[in-house]
Amino acid sequence: MTGVRVAGVGLTHFGSHPERTGRDLFAEAALNARADAGVPLDDVEKLNVGNFAGSLSEGQGHMAPLLAEAAGLDCPATRYEEACASAGVAVREAVRTVRSGEADVVLAGGVERMTNQDTAEATEALAIAADELFEVRAGVTFPAAYALMATAYGEAFGVDEDELKTDLANVASKNHDNAIPNEYAQYQRELSEQEALDAPPVAEPLGLFDCCPITDGASAILLVSEEYAAEHDVSADVAVVGTGQGTDRMALQDRDHLARTPAADDAAAMAYGEAGIDADDVDFAEVHDCFAIAEVLAIESLGLYEPGEGLGAARRGETRADGETPVNLSGGLKAKGHPVGATGGSQIAEMTRLLRGDHPNSDAVEDAEVGVTHNAGGTVASAVVHVLEVAE
Repeated sequence: MTGVRVAGVGLTHFGSHPERTGRDLFAEAALNARADAGVPLDDVEKLNVGNFAGSLSEGQGHMAPLLAEAAGLDCPATRYEEACASAGVAVREAVRTVRSGEADVVLAGGVERMTNQDTAEATEALAIAADELFEVRAGVTFPAAYALMATAYGEAFGVDEDELKTDLANVASKNHDNAIPNEYAQYQRELSEQEALDAPPVAEPLGLFDCCPITDGASAILLVSEEYAAEHDVSADVAVVGTGQGTDRMALQDRDHLARTPAADDAAAMAYGEAGIDADDVDFAEVHDCFAIAEVLAIESLGLYEPGEGLGAARRGETRADGETPVNLSGGLKAKGHPVGATGGSQIAEMTRLLRGDHPNSDAVEDAEVGVTHNAGGTVASAVVHVLEVAE
């Protein structure tokens, strides 16, 4: 089994691109990854691309061959759909392909075009990642679902609503601070704790700034085998050493509890086992903060905090850029943006840049060797975790 290196990464700016199509966005990210890697397009043997709602937002299914053509590739191409974890799964399967020896060079990533829909349309499109029979028909949307999870968290761990809202506001404020220097981020502006607390409610206890935005964007990761990197003198200083995936029951009412995310627990355990590490070895993380409470649940599933202890981490400064374990130095989904099908690939790209030292926030982790990404689908019915290390 061969080792897997990240040879290059590519991103578009995350935000509103009303004049552009999904294929155009992905082509930009893919060509940026190729240029970053210095690997010829002809050497790419497989394309894995994540996309969730293209058939709704663009009226376009069968996207894999379309995106391969847009990126200038002539190779087998496959679209992966796992809600908001689509690109994470695409990257995971690319890692497994390279490890197995089936291919030496695989391009993986994702794309989503969302801002051509209004808020109601986008909310309705995203809702299909919930249980249509037992949740969607009852009017459940994802802000409402995560509000239920936040309320359950407060009840499970004895946190009153004011304290809950304050700690969630600190998560949002932290991630906005991290996004300010990130040229790819949708919102490069400060957000104070008080501004977050004063925002209009969306679904109590979640306010407007506890929620990620609607976003267009694309991501691409060019993975190569260690043998290919050595033979072709490719600079690939970051290795993917662990990958894991987990699944939970779809509908919230079918779960054993709402204040934990077992799919992410399982994905983390699998990824850590492959990498030969445990949570104490993790220097920093990029996690799926579609809502502020989701970051809290993520860092607990990753084992960075015990259940019930992750909520106050941002307020205490522990997960800030200058804290012991920085989380979401990219700005996270909250401030960098969340083009659903692209997010998991974006996390890998940002983690790679941070470990290589060419991210604007790399100074916060200049001595770091191990980073973890956490990508979730729906209310974490799906989860994908990757462990990246500075290669020896």
